[in-house]
Amino acid sequence: METLTRERARIRPLTAEVGAEALDVDLDRLDEATFDEMRQALFARTMLVIRRDEPLGPDAQLAFTRRWGEVYITPYVKKLDGYPEVLPVVNWGKAKTVTEAWHSDATFQPEPPGIAILAAQVIPGAGGDTMFANCCAAYEALSAGMKQMVERLRGVHVDTVLAKFAGVEDANAKPQIHPVVRTHPVTGRKSLFVNPLFTQHFDGMSREESAGLLDYLYKHITRYEFVYRHRWQIGDIVMWDNRCTLHYAVHDYGDEKRVLHRTTVVGGKPN
Repeated sequence: METLTRERARIRPLTAEVGAEALDVDLDRLDEATFDEMRQALFARTMLVIRRDEPLGPDAQLAFTRRWGEVYITPYVKKLDGYPEVLPVVNWGKAKTVTEAWHSDATFQPEPPGIAILAAQVIPGAGGDTMFANCCAAYEALSAGMKQMVERLRGVHVDTVLAKFAGVEDANAKPQIHPVVRTHPVTGRKSLFVNPLFTQHFDGMSREESAGLLDYLYKHITRYEFVYRHRWQIGDIVMWDNRCTLHYAVHDYGDEKRVLHRTTVVGGKPN
């Protein structure tokens, strides 16, 4: 991606295939030209990092989130007191974590979320990184024959993790069927849309029949060249496009405190 040189903001790629960092950004005085550059960078690179000297408060985070679209309410899990749109991501202990696995969020819903935003409040002394994988780049690296095959498939997505973690039973939850290759509604770029946490099998196929190809696609998406690993600092804002990105929260910090505030933007039905 070409580095943008406007004085107002600079966009620097983080790896060859995934991630960008927005430099010299003041969220308190974010003009439309700068916001448009950030928007272009997020969609082109699938995730974006903004560094700050201090943690972003919930009111400011919500105001920033609303510039990207309608706020999505994450189901089941407890929200920040007084802020039903803000999800505190805290250290529940390694045995209880459900995010230490490659996944995209809530694909078991008819319209999975679009953009996710994390604001670092407290970080451990070491560890606690988050990894991101570019599903567009992964799709584009497939052979022509594999593309032709997976474009005909649809995945069955079921929540067998999040509701159980939250201690609830959603009687209305139904398996959702989404295309294995989806087209981004803004860029028109194709990406793989399979989820190690929630994609159980291909529509019309058994879990046993689906397992080999799903496993291949998961390994392919998370090849080193498609992955960026973020080392958190206090005040960091990290956002990603949930429609074409997998992420993985590494739990290697024991019982240390780690608090991130998460907001999310409504996505839409995958096509």
